Amino acid sequence: MADGVEFKLEGIDSLVSKLEAISYDAKRKGGRSALRKAAQIVANKAKEGAQRIDDPATGRSIAANIALRWNGRLFKSSGDLGFRVGVLHGAVLKNGGDTSANAPTPHWRLLEFGTAKMRAQPFMRKALADHISEVTNTFVTEYEKAIDRAIRRATKKGTTA
Repeated sequence: MADGVEFKLEGIDSLVSKLEAISYDAKRKGGRSALRKAAQIVANKAKEGAQRIDDPATGRSIAANIALRWNGRLFKSSGDLGFRVGVLHGAVLKNGGDTSANAPTPHWRLLEFGTAKMRAQPFMRKALADHISEVTNTFVTEYEKAIDRAIRRATKKGTTA
């Protein structure tokens, strides 16, 4: 049921050499900022895909419920940086549901993965898989900018980054 997305980063040798020259705190702050900008691309592409399959006749909009959140649990357990892009509100409607704008949209899973009687119309998986090069390039360029800023600040203060 779950499709994996695999990719290989090439051409980031300059980034790796700069990473060795800075402290953990500078890596973490710059990495989080760069990762957020890269994840925003995925979230925006997911919103575009959801808008294509949203039914305008209903008040519920899947695109309005797509969110980008910091993954604090991952960071606390392993120290790795991470953001989650997903659809808000869970899988069950309470009290029969709400049909107003930005109401919960638990049916997004049926559209994303399909059912026995309906083909899948993936928009979340395609958001990452079809734009992986753009996302990784954004991450690398933004992270390099952040590292360069940290190195410039450190040299201005006369300390190490």
